Formats: sequence, structure tokens, C-alpha cells
Amino acid sequence: MPSEKTAGSNKPIVITSEHVYTDVRHPDRPLAIVVRDGRVDALVSREVVRELAVEGAEVRDFGSAFVCPGFIDAHQHVLHTALFPSALADRYGGTSEKDYVEHLRKYAAAAVGPCGAAPGGAGEGWLLCQGWRSDLWDPPVPPTRESLDAAFGARPVACCSGDLHAIWLNSAGLAALGIREDSEPPAGGVFERDASGRLTGVLREAASMVYTAAVFRSLPERDLRGVYGGYFRAMLSHGVTGVCDMALCAVPGADNVREDIYEGLLASGQLPLRVSMFPQLIDDLSRVRDLQARCTGDWLRAPGLKQFFDGVSSAHTAWLAEPYANPRFPGDCGRPTIPAERMRELVLGAAAEGFAVRVHAIGDKAVHEGITIFREAFERYGEPRQGVNSLEHIENLLPGDVAALREAHLVASVQPQHVVIDVTQPDRDLGPERARDMWPFADYLAAGVPMAFGTDAPCVPPEPMQVLSCAVTREVPETREPAGGWNPHERIGMAEAIDAYTRGSALAAGRGGEVGTLMPGMLADVAVLDRDLMSADPEGIQDVRCLATFVGGRVAWEA
Repeated sequence: MPSEKTAGSNKPIVITSEHVYTDVRHPDRPLAIVVRDGRVDALVSREVVRELAVEGAEVRDFGSAFVCPGFIDAHQHVLHTALFPSALADRYGGTSEKDYVEHLRKYAAAAVGPCGAAPGGAGEGWLLCQGWRSDLWDPPVPPTRESLDAAFGARPVACCSGDLHAIWLNSAGLAALGIREDSEPPAGGVFERDASGRLTGVLREAASMVYTAAVFRSLPERDLRGVYGGYFRAMLSHGVTGVCDMALCAVPGADNVREDIYEGLLASGQLPLRVSMFPQLIDDLSRVRDLQARCTGDWLRAPGLKQFFDGVSSAHTAWLAEPYANPRFPGDCGRPTIPAERMRELVLGAAAEGFAVRVHAIGDKAVHEGITIFREAFERYGEPRQGVNSLEHIENLLPGDVAALREAHLVASVQPQHVVIDVTQPDRDLGPERARDMWPFADYLAAGVPMAFGTDAPCVPPEPMQVLSCAVTREVPETREPAGGWNPHERIGMAEAIDAYTRGSALAAGRGGEVGTLMPGMLADVAVLDRDLMSADPEGIQDVRCLATFVGGRVAWEA
């Protein structure tokens, strides 16, 4: 079992196949990787493999499989992703409010949940689900508490939206959280109301995140450890060897980065992959100071902090320089989550102590202001002590801001699956001209902007082959539409996509000199896939399967 001291042995392990890929900067593929004490010791030829085998090395020959660095998800919300679905909660998108409630009714009535446990205590406690997106429903209108009240009565129900920026509650759920008709939302949050001014049960942005965290705090820590452990084993089965757990809210106590769960798993030898925590950025930096002092080993780190500059374009909460193409009111440009000057104070305060900061910025105005702030931070304080500064998501940019990202020494932390969540939405909300240059992966490469790939799970599935498929084809993985890809001029090659999902994500995780490639001296985190990604049909990438995953040179999962 893992511990904070990377276990190793003087006896080398040799991982070999016909297709061993070390990183994008070294296209000549070696035949084998020699691992000693958890790290890559050497890259050798087939002849040397035979000599090492004679000398007693353990040789793992994977034939024609593809061996590459383990994937690192640069942006996840682990608590939500592990919880939905699990023994404690469900995940569902639905086609309408009626369909969603009917699914919940069947789920709640089941003798056991999808993972083998009674959902929510077999009729008691919170009924939890995640995944609804009302803009994709028929009709595309937000839900209300009345439908949940009719189905579940006095049982509290909480349903997180697919993008995690809203929560839908019934009357019992509102009451359990202490929300009354005269309650005011927290700063940056919204309580939706109907035409008569009555609460609908839908909470958005900071209100959603604050109260979702309150629901989750009611879940037993022991149960959550089991949920996390099961989820991490599933990640290993996809070749993922590291994740960045990103704060979901900037309100103290509501970011859902649970160091207590991680440290409990680590202490018991049950943390099977590498975790980088990014709690919320607030004025008080004592939490990250303490985490960096405690978490110094190979398995658990806290490289920096997370903040939010805006929301999402589908809800018109992303901050734009010019109004939305379909404005909901005159001058509808969305809004910043916090004023630009306040963001500047927070980022510069963290930079002064050497802490990396990662900022959610989706709209072009949020991105532009974020670049300006980070440029000042770099000019005044240089690079962070651990990790890198980044902007997260970056859906559309103003002219010149791709190059400005590089000049501000920023990493573009992006999620390729977001490109095809709904390919009709950008034209509808932003108009064809702005939509044409959204998620500009090829432009980043041309400008020398480092990319870090992730999923933003549970907003999309945490599946590496979907990440790579969306990056190289820009098609919906399940349907392969639109044919040829959405905005195909921004497609990138497979080598570049793998690099963003390994070496680039390692930079974002603050582990750039330790993981992300298979060069000598690096920790031996390895994914073994059933076919050569470099020659595979791009249309079939999502069908590639993982055969084995090594973390620190040891088998962490094997088919």
C-alpha cells in the first residue's frame, strides 16, 4: 500500500512494449523503461532488456500495447465526482423536469442504490443526485420545487446541476438548510424566485455552492473515505495517476476540498494516486500555509489556490466585453463574481508569499482582466514557489490575448470535452463571430502557451480517452458529430494532446519536474493502453482501453 515515502526496491522493474512513448519532445521511442526505487532509471533497447532479465530484473512485456506517462487530470471537483454516482447518491441528466423527477422516484424506491447501498438511508436523510441541465431539456426551462414536493413530501432532496453552478431543492430541503422566504443569498449567489416572488427552489452560483457544501457536511467521513477510495480505483483503471482537486467556491468552508479525507486515506495507506489540492483563495492564507507544511511527500500536495472571476456562458454569468448575442436585458454582458480590483488584491497577496493561483475565467472580459492581474503578479514577484499560475476553462478570448497568456507566464488549463457539451450554445449565446475562435487549442500551441488538460468532472465524465478524442477531433465522442469537428481549425495532434494531459497537467499540479514524462529521474507513473494512440484511428480513440497502471513503478491497477 502507498505511503508518503515512495516505496521501492533495488531490484529493477522493466516495462517494455513495441510502443513506448516518453514525451512529445522525444519522438524516438525506446523499447523499454527501467524503473528503480519508484523512478525511471534508464531508457534502454531490447538487447539491454534481455541482459537485465538474465540479471534478475522483473520484466513486464506488454507486446504491442501503448506505454505512456500516466494521465493527470488538471481540473476536477473530486467530492462531487466521487459522490455522483456512488453508494450515497445518483447521477442523471434527464430530458425534462418530469423525466428527472420520475427517475429520482424510481431511484429512491429501489431496495439498493446503483453501487449497492440503500440510497440516502432507504428513505431517510437527503436524497442526492447530480447532472440536470435545464437548457438541454424539452422544454428548456428551469425546474421548481413543486415537482419534487409532490414526489417526495417531507424528505429533503438536493439535485446539483450538470455544471455545478446551481442546486435544485424541494421545500423540505430548503427548510433543512434554514432557507426561508425572507432569506437573502450569500454574496455572489442567487435565490431564484417566481413571478410572485416565491422561492422556486433553484439556487445559483455562490448560493448553490455554499448550501451544497452544507449538505455534504452531513455525510459521515467514514462513508466518504470509502467513496473516494472507490473513485480513485476507477480512475486508475483509466490510466489516470494524478488529479488536481479544485475549490468549487470561494466562500470559506464551502470549497469542498476535503484534506481530512485525503490525510485519512494517506495515513491508512489507502491513497492510490497523486493528489494536488487547490483550496479557495481568501485573505487568510493560513490554511494553504499549513497544508504546504504538512503535505510534502510524493502523494499529497497543496501547490496553490483557486478563485472565481465569473460564471458560465450558458447561464449568461460569464463576463463578456460585449453583450451576449441573445441578451436577457439591455447591455447583458454577464458579470464578474468579484470586482477586478478585489481579484487583484487576492492574487497579489498570494503571489507575495509565493503561492500559485488558478482562476476560473470563461468570458473574454474575465480572461483579459485575469491576464492583466497575473502579468502584474509576475512582474512584481516572479514565478510561484510551487506550481504555476493559470486561467481555468478560457472559453473565448479578445484579440491578442492568446499571446498575452504566454507573456504573463500563464498555463491555459482547459477541458476538451467542454467543446462539445452543446455545439449549438456558443452561436446562440455569443454569435458566430465570437464562437468561431472558442477553445483555441491550436492557437495556444502556435503561440507557445502551455496547456493543461482536465475534465472539470463531474461536469463531464472523467474519462481520458474522451479528453483526447475531443482534443484531436472536436466531435461528440458518443455520436462523432459534427462530422469533421466543431471549429476544426482548432484541432490538435495526438502527441500534443497527450503532452497537455501529462506534462502540461503536471505543470498545473506543481509537479512539472517529477511526473508527466517518462524520462530518467521522473517518478514512474505509467499507463498501458491496448493500442498505439499515435497510429489509432482518431474516430475510434474513445474505444481504447487501459491494460495496466503503474504509480511509482508499482502496479496500481491491472485488467
